[in-house]
Amino acid sequence: MFPLILMIFTSYVIGSFPTAIIVSKLIYKTDVRDHGSGNAGATNIFRTFGWKPALFVTIVDIFKGWLPTYLISIYKFEGMLLSDHLDILMIVAGFSAVLGHTYTIFAGFKGGKGVATAAGMLIALFPIALPICIVVFILTLMSSGIVSLGSMLAATTLPIVVFLIDAFSKDMNTSSTLKIFSILIAVFIVFTHRSNITKIKNGTENKFEKAIVFKRKK
Repeated sequence: MFPLILMIFTSYVIGSFPTAIIVSKLIYKTDVRDHGSGNAGATNIFRTFGWKPALFVTIVDIFKGWLPTYLISIYKFEGMLLSDHLDILMIVAGFSAVLGHTYTIFAGFKGGKGVATAAGMLIALFPIALPICIVVFILTLMSSGIVSLGSMLAATTLPIVVFLIDAFSKDMNTSSTLKIFSILIAVFIVFTHRSNITKIKNGTENKFEKAIVFKRKK
């Protein structure tokens, strides 16, 4: 039991690395959570500081989700609880990182929405389905300009694609565990965007092109 708990805690701490907060405080001498949507994520970094720091934050946050999930897939953990169920261990590690990002231990449990970190986990879990989800995200963003809408549609596309691949491909069968998880992660992403749904309904949701760029303070 202890090795499993240690794995969960380690993954959570990796996910908790507050990339957006560190970038905003080190470079711009302010907390990104005091601006825009108040979230410590790449989208709010973009709106507040521009695309360059947002790109860096996105890459690091994706890596936070990918790393623990991938490491579980390549190392054998003999004797660990659930060691005979690799897909479950990968999900537990990756989702622990997502929870760490969303409820970071280093910033009062107030982090980002978890989309980028979840994407990193999904790269390791669903390397075939994820590119399709990314296309859905890009097309939605280009047509609506709303990042949150693109994130939610991409997330809900995942289980659909996973089930379709499993149904029509003889060589790429997906375990029942991963199928169920693809549904749960979609529900989780929509849940973390519940405030955005209200804003979209009210027509007050921020659009991607509207960014207030701070100048770097020396």
